[in-house]
Order: sequence, then C-alpha cells, then structure tokens
Amino acid sequence: MTELKLFAPASIANLNCGFDVIGVCLQAIGDEMIFRKTAEKGLRITKITGASLPFEIDKNVAGVAAQAVLDEVGEPDFGIEIEIHKKIRTGSGIGSSSASASGAAFGVNALLGYPLSKKELVAAAMKGEALASGSEHADNVAPCMLGNFTLIRGYGPLDVVQIPSPSDLFAVVLHPQIEIKTADARAVLEPTISLKAAITQWGNLGGLVAGLCTQDYDLIGRSLQDVVIEPLRKKLIPFFDELKRAALHSGALGAGISGAGPSVFALCRGRDQAEKTAFAMHQAYVETGIEFDMHISAIDPEGVRIME
Repeated sequence: MTELKLFAPASIANLNCGFDVIGVCLQAIGDEMIFRKTAEKGLRITKITGASLPFEIDKNVAGVAAQAVLDEVGEPDFGIEIEIHKKIRTGSGIGSSSASASGAAFGVNALLGYPLSKKELVAAAMKGEALASGSEHADNVAPCMLGNFTLIRGYGPLDVVQIPSPSDLFAVVLHPQIEIKTADARAVLEPTISLKAAITQWGNLGGLVAGLCTQDYDLIGRSLQDVVIEPLRKKLIPFFDELKRAALHSGALGAGISGAGPSVFALCRGRDQAEKTAFAMHQAYVETGIEFDMHISAIDPEGVRIME
C-alpha cells in the first residue's frame, strides 16, 4: 500500500450523563484524509482544505498524532505525506480535532502495515487531541477510532470499553455558528458537586449503558439527563432551552450539549423520528437570526476507515 484515502468520523461526547467518559461515533459527518509513501524520509503535511490550520507537524493535531505512532513503532525507511480535508467545522463540538488526530494515527499505522491495533492507536490520537484541548482525553477520539459508543473506564492505564448501538438509533445535531472555546466551557464548571447530584448522575450513566446494551429505547431516554454540567454550560449557548424543548416535544429520546458545545444533539429512535426532530429544531432556531448547520446521522459502527 503506497497511498490510501480514509474517512474520520465526527463524534458526540458526554451524552449528558457521561461527562468526559462516554461518546458516540456519527456516520454522516467526517473528515477525509490522504496518506502516501514518499522516497524522501520524514513526515509532512502537504495540503489542508476546509480550515485554516498550521502545516507544522508539532503544531497540528494530525501531525502530533501521526508522530506519536512513529515514536511508538519506529521511523520507517520511507517518508509520509498527509493531506487533510476538513468537513467537520473546527470548534463545532462534534470532535473536529479528534477526527484529525484519529485519522492521522490510523493512516500512518496503515502505511506501516498495521503494527498497532485500533485500541492501541487511541493513545496516539489522545496526544494529538491534547494539543487542541490542553489535556489527553479520549471521549471523542475513542468513538471516532473504534465506532459505536465507547466508555472510558479509566486512564491509568487507558481502559476503553466498546458498547454496541441499538440498530435503529439516530442522532440529530444542530451547530450554531458561534464559537465556544473549550477553556471557557471548562471555566464555568464547579470543582465539586453534591453527593445527591453525583448519585443521580451515576444512575443515569449506568442506565444509559444498560439501555444501549439491551436496546431499551425508553431507558436510554430516561437516562439522558444531566444534573451536573448542562445547568452550568447551557448559558453559553443562545436559546439552548428552547432548542432542547423543541427536540423533546417532537419525540426525541433526549437532547443536550454535544461535547463542550455549541452544537446541540438529540438521539432518536428511527430515521423518520430523526427527521421530525431535525425539522422541529430547525424551526425553533431559524427565528433566532443565528446561522446554523443541521446533521442527521445513523450511529457509525466502524469508526475511522479506508475509503474504497
């Protein structure tokens, strides 16, 4: 294999009750990346479209993740060129930097003959993600790399649990075209929470995982509640309450903030319901005067993959 093109999907992190520990992979949205071997040794980013990002390896999340793979397995006797074609808006809250990092780790590993497993590649992708967010976390890179839902049970050592998705589950994402910096979204959080809130949140997270594993859509819906993060962060997203209310009234299982925002997601049973919810969310937001993007997506079972 001397050249490959891959798809690096978007993702939703936190899912209300699973702050920093759970995420899901989206099928309909993702970056495209091209990797090729060259005679001249070294790692280079040669083309970027769709966003204004640095070409320097140590300043680009894809470059850092790609180098992390090489640091792990050793430098090859050939060079590697990377093209990045961003289809996920940066700062959208649906894992734009994670897609770049995961795609880069996967692509370099593929050119090297797959010395590392996908789960092993999560750690390399986390290093790229750290460049964007300031810390190594996997709630976006893990679902992007592995597909479906993933639970980060712990980081010492990294323990990623793959969770299957019910076959008829769909996601709707509305992305207001405003910027919320991750640092600002972190700054509004409280350093401690009450025991009552913790118990409620633990119960919801357990319920969500159980609902996914048993394909119990009602349990999934009951569990998509956030009493810890959403009350603090929703003020950063204009008209969040109205948008969430429209999603729930339309029949969505649940709705909330995607990652650090500003995107708002809803999970739905069936494509018809997803389209109904997307219409309701569109109608609720179109009057605000804020430009936005809409996405409807099935859950992606595979994660980063080579495009045919």
